[in-house]
Amino acid sequence: MNAESRLADLVPDSTYVDVAALPWQPTRFPGVECKVLMENRATGLSTALMRWAPGARLPHHEHVEIEQSFILEGSLIDRDGVCTAGNYVWRRAGSRHDAWTEEGCLVLAIFLKPNRFFDQSGE
Repeated sequence: MNAESRLADLVPDSTYVDVAALPWQPTRFPGVECKVLMENRATGLSTALMRWAPGARLPHHEHVEIEQSFILEGSLIDRDGVCTAGNYVWRRAGSRHDAWTEEGCLVLAIFLKPNRFFDQSGE
């Protein structure tokens, strides 16, 4: 057995995450917290549980790659519509918008690359 195959035997095929044990982490956006479930910093790929307080808002931003959101509780709103609990929305690479919630929400979010946020000038 070579060193590479021995290493493969040591690394599990599955990584189980105890979501309840992960602490909620504040983001730089008031009222938005997250639990990062998986992250590959080299590629930008990540999966996160996002908790939005009632009235929370993400300012104007761009989806560098496709973003996927499954709404577990509450609702998430943008100019194109409202995504409610039990429903799913994905956004195309290059799309830009603001997103907000009136009632609060819990979202499972999958990012191929992190979003790009713009300053108040909207550049």
